[in-house]
Amino acid sequence: MSGVKTGSASERLLDAAGELFYAEGVHSVGIDRVIERAGVAKASLYNTFGSKESLVAAYLHQRHERTRVRVEAALAGATTPRERILAVFEAQARQMAEPGYRGCAFVAASVEAPSGGAVGLASHEYRAWLRGLFAGPARELGVAQPDELARRLHLIYDGASIAGWMDSDHDAAAEARAAAETLIDAAAR
Repeated sequence: MSGVKTGSASERLLDAAGELFYAEGVHSVGIDRVIERAGVAKASLYNTFGSKESLVAAYLHQRHERTRVRVEAALAGATTPRERILAVFEAQARQMAEPGYRGCAFVAASVEAPSGGAVGLASHEYRAWLRGLFAGPARELGVAQPDELARRLHLIYDGASIAGWMDSDHDAAAEARAAAETLIDAAAR
């Protein structure tokens, strides 16, 4: 962990929250620990974010943005719909290979959050974006049921994320990519 302590108060709070929430879980980390790690006054947290739930939602938005950047880098060399779908799995593999990988932050935060709040909304937005990464290329493939293909690809992605973390399965991403290839081929017949 970096220990934070640089940047504006809001940046330090968000970085501290990101480190702690991802490593230990949203509910097991209290606001006082985030404030201590960030090196700011408690008033800074409430003036900037208003509540812990809003801080968690901001943390998830930050994770979403970082994932978007990672995926866009993977998509840069992909020219066909098939390559674009597989690039999403390649980006996932790179993320899963990072030290400290603990699965999907959105799943972890959502499990602990009340339904209908800011955390659920941030998670829903992320998942809709992720599904779109599969839906657009699936339609371009010209398969009979592109939405079904996109949903199944998303399920494979989710499964790899969970297996990579919970089972410490370092091959989960490669297996997910292979399963996606098989699914694309079957849908194209």
